[in-house]
Formats: sequence, structure tokens, C-alpha cells
Amino acid sequence: MNVLELQHLKKHYATHKAVDDISFTIPKGSIFGLLGPNGAGKTTLLRMITGIFYPDAGNIIFDGKRFDPENDVQYIGYMPEERGLYKKMKVGEQALYLAQLKGLSRKDALEKIDYWFKKFDITSWTHKRVEELSKGMQQKVQFISTVMHHPKLLILDEPFSGLDPINSQLIQNEIFEMARNGTTVIFSTHRMEQVEEICDHIVLVNKGRKVLDGPVKQIKQDFKQHLFHIALDQQPNPAQMATHHFTIIGQEDKAYTVRLNEYSQTNDILKHFIHHDIQVNAFREILPTIHEVFITQVRSTEIAAV
Repeated sequence: MNVLELQHLKKHYATHKAVDDISFTIPKGSIFGLLGPNGAGKTTLLRMITGIFYPDAGNIIFDGKRFDPENDVQYIGYMPEERGLYKKMKVGEQALYLAQLKGLSRKDALEKIDYWFKKFDITSWTHKRVEELSKGMQQKVQFISTVMHHPKLLILDEPFSGLDPINSQLIQNEIFEMARNGTTVIFSTHRMEQVEEICDHIVLVNKGRKVLDGPVKQIKQDFKQHLFHIALDQQPNPAQMATHHFTIIGQEDKAYTVRLNEYSQTNDILKHFIHHDIQVNAFREILPTIHEVFITQVRSTEIAAV
């Protein structure tokens, strides 16, 4: 089942098309990456999904029915890139206030706060004001405040900003755990290495339009360039490397990067070296990173728009 479905969403500001006919679906329990360069329309999309903005056209289907911001927002957790905490308010009081805004009773809210504060080892911060905390500590408080009500849909915009590696791993583990328990996560970031590590699916938007949509593994396959890394136990002579099956792209000592030529098969590379009695110590396909796909697709849309 899809938790969220966007159907031909549009949002215009005067002559600027912030979101221009975007559609995609997000399966339940998935970790979904929303990617795009600055000004691509991501923030506008997130604000429509959370009911902050209304679309000019199109539909949002949430949990099987048309999205009703007044009633459905309690099932959504949204952690914006900009801090959404009251600086003068004490950490514990703020967490209680935000939990009750999401519909938790005072008793349930206090139990959740106790659980999460202990889990994140921040009980000693309860009576501190937010302005007394470091950026990373504020980020942990904001994350807790976003997930305490166990949302069906969790939206995280640059959630690791300001966090050290240990606390980044802590929050990453919680994201995985929540997804395993049925929460659907929309993850927006400019750090492509985190996308590869965390996300199941991605959608890439640019200039208000969808550029790319699909599972991370499939996208990497779709954009592969038939490149392979091969490490040998000896340095072949030029005659031993001559073949119509592949082209040498790069070399470092006895390791080569080769591109498989048209009409040849992967096994043809290995057969070539076996034929010349050269031992292969390592062999793997080189798939593009999401960072490389991002750059290529954004540049291609920029050129097409000129």
C-alpha cells in the first residue's frame, strides 16, 4: 500500500512555477529520498504534503484517501531544515508542548519524553533552555519532538545537520527502526552518500518538475556505463591486452578500469585473461553513484531548458 500519492501537483508564485505537474507514490515503510538542487521545488512540495501550502492543482492522497490537513496532520512528523524550537523555552517543557499539539495526553506525552530522553541520553538537559544547547544537541531534541507521536509519515529535511558521527549513527538507526515498524520516511538532503546508505527509493526534481523516480538500485543499474575494475597478478604486455571485447579507460599498476564494448558480455572480459593465462585477483562492476547520477541529470535538464 502507498502511504502517499501525489497526483499532478502544481504550485505557482506569480510567474514562477515552483512545482509544475509532479506525480509520484511512496510505499508504506519505505525510506524515500526527495532530491534536487537549491530552488528545485523540494520545500514547496514538503509544505504541500504537510498542509502548510495548498496546491493550485492536483491531489494528495494520504493513507488511501484525499489528504485532509486539518485531520491528517496529526499523523505526520515534520522536521524542517531550519530549527523549529523556541529558544527561551526549557527542553522538557517544549517537548511536552509539542507532543500535546500532536494529540498525546499529558500522561502519554510524559511517558514518551521519559523514554526518548533516556534513549538519547539527554535527561540532564530537561530543564535547560534550548538556546543553551549546541546545534547538534538542538537537532537531537528536534528529532525527538518530531517522532514522539509515532507518525505514519516522517519528513526529515537535512536531519544530520550539526551532528557528530556518533549521533548521526544514532538517528540513522532510529530511522531504520521506525521504517521497519511501518513508518514511511521522506528524507531530503544534499548529501548523496547518505541517500545511497539510507534510501530505498528516490525522486529527483529540478525547476519544479520531476526528473527521475525509482528504486535506488534500479537507478544505478539504469545509468551504468558498463565499466569494470579488474586487478591482475601480473602486468600484461600490449598484445595480451588487445581485444575487441573491452576498451581500457584507466590503469594503476596492475589494476585496470575497462569499458565493455557493444555486443560483448561480462564473461568475455574474464575469458580474455584466462585465454592468456593471466590470473585475475579482483573483478567488479563499477556502478555510478547517486551523486554522479544527480549531477548528470540536473545538468541535462539545465541544458534542455536553454
